[in-house]
Amino acid sequence: MNREEMDAMLNDHFMYEATDNVEGVLSTLTDDVRHDVTGSPWGTLVGKDAVRPFYEQLFRDLKGEGVEPIARSYGDDFMIDEAIWTGHLADARVFGLDGRSGHVSFRLLHVLEFRDGKISRENVWSDVAAIAAQTEA
Repeated sequence: MNREEMDAMLNDHFMYEATDNVEGVLSTLTDDVRHDVTGSPWGTLVGKDAVRPFYEQLFRDLKGEGVEPIARSYGDDFMIDEAIWTGHLADARVFGLDGRSGHVSFRLLHVLEFRDGKISRENVWSDVAAIAAQTEA
């Protein structure tokens, strides 16, 4: 995939996340996707069936207001995406901070690999310290 195709796929993925559209998010992933939100109690998930409950929980717990892109770097069939995410957490359990809630803004780093026009690997690093500092238990 070229840069424009990777950008379009990731932008679609983010749009589906912003609208809590689980089926849309899954449509951007390969059947055997490796999905890992570093530090999350969910651990590494493999395949769409394993990823689905993660996004169902995520959409119950997070309501996004916006994502501000900072930088993207590209290679052959991979991308590194850095952004600031802003929104409200009803429960930060997805970040291992059960029971914490509040309005947050934090940095995200995505490492994505692409295959056959879809995301085949998604690793996410979040600034959990910033989330903890902005939320209350």
